[in-house]
Amino acid sequence: MSSSPVSQRVAPPVRAPHVGLVILALAVGGFAIGTTEFASMSMLPLFAEGLGIDAPTAGHAISAYALGVVVGAPVITVIGARLPRRRLLLLLMAMFTVFNGLTGLSPTYHWMLLFRFLAGLPHGAYFGVAALVASSLVPPNRRTRAVGQMFLGLTVATIAGVPLASWLGQAVGWRWSFALVAVLGLMTMSAVFAFAPNPPADSKASPLRELGALKRPQVWFTLGIGAIGFGGMFAVYTYLADILLRVTHMPLGTVPWIMGVFGVGLTLGNMIVPVFADRALMRTAGALLIWALVMLAVFPFAASNVWTLGTMVFLIGISGALATVLQTRLMDVAGDAQALAAALNHSAFNTANALGPFLGGLAIAHGYGWTSPAWVGSGLAVCGLLLWSVSVAMDRRDADTTAVEPC
Repeated sequence: MSSSPVSQRVAPPVRAPHVGLVILALAVGGFAIGTTEFASMSMLPLFAEGLGIDAPTAGHAISAYALGVVVGAPVITVIGARLPRRRLLLLLMAMFTVFNGLTGLSPTYHWMLLFRFLAGLPHGAYFGVAALVASSLVPPNRRTRAVGQMFLGLTVATIAGVPLASWLGQAVGWRWSFALVAVLGLMTMSAVFAFAPNPPADSKASPLRELGALKRPQVWFTLGIGAIGFGGMFAVYTYLADILLRVTHMPLGTVPWIMGVFGVGLTLGNMIVPVFADRALMRTAGALLIWALVMLAVFPFAASNVWTLGTMVFLIGISGALATVLQTRLMDVAGDAQALAAALNHSAFNTANALGPFLGGLAIAHGYGWTSPAWVGSGLAVCGLLLWSVSVAMDRRDADTTAVEPC
């Protein structure tokens, strides 16, 4: 259960003088992406006022970025299939840097909408390629840890990058927050150019081969686990501020602190969980889904007290390590079309980011209370477990079939 047959044919590690510096360079890109993605939500009132629009209309800029992620991940990965990975990373981060910089210069709402969509295009492809680069630097039994270390940039952004960008937006204007992100993008490009190895592109790589990943049922099952099973975390995160104000009856100033607690859980999860995933990948994925199911089910009972709520938010954040685990799973089941499968992981999680809050909002609108998104999240975790069970059963069937085949 710990791995699929594909995972046994991993190439030897790519030689790099400073593996830690390569992963750090990739993580800086994750920090930049996480900062712009999450800080934009906290700055909605600022650029709504600056562009003369109301808050709901300004919220479309968030949706435009997410749409860019969903569209860009598969399209850019397929188009860039023949490029060496370091060059592709540099191009992706150049796109990210330019379009975030242009976001800060947006003269009108419609220009901002366009630039946010374009800034989202490289997001999923960057993380997909960066995960492949990080995992290629280490032995097979350390792949998930390497991917988790790369993802630390994204998780640390929820603790440090988002508050910094939000403070900068309030102190000197929201446009400077996007300038900060552009500077982080330039730093990433410099670090990747300086430290990332530059092996030649796979001579057999092609857009058609990458599209071959879509023919593999296990790729779809893995994406489904992420798109559905991960939705509960986003359901709670989206309505956390309202829960704090309306259920816990805490002042607005506590919201950033509780969001930070979530980020700490997310970060520690990505540091600790990959150690277990490298030993038993699918068992760890199943355990995380069960963890999320239980924590989300308990959350409504803890929401009335800020200390118990904070504890549950931290524990729910740990389940975010599922993204790292499924990233490695996609490397196992995608065969020779790993780049597209790895990038699609982020399309799946952005689907979860849309599905969880949407269903949670329906529960609130139908009068089930502000904590009802957590119950919805438990249900989504159950659905994710069902997909996980089918995927594991298919692994066992394939292993049995291979075992009885004549030599």
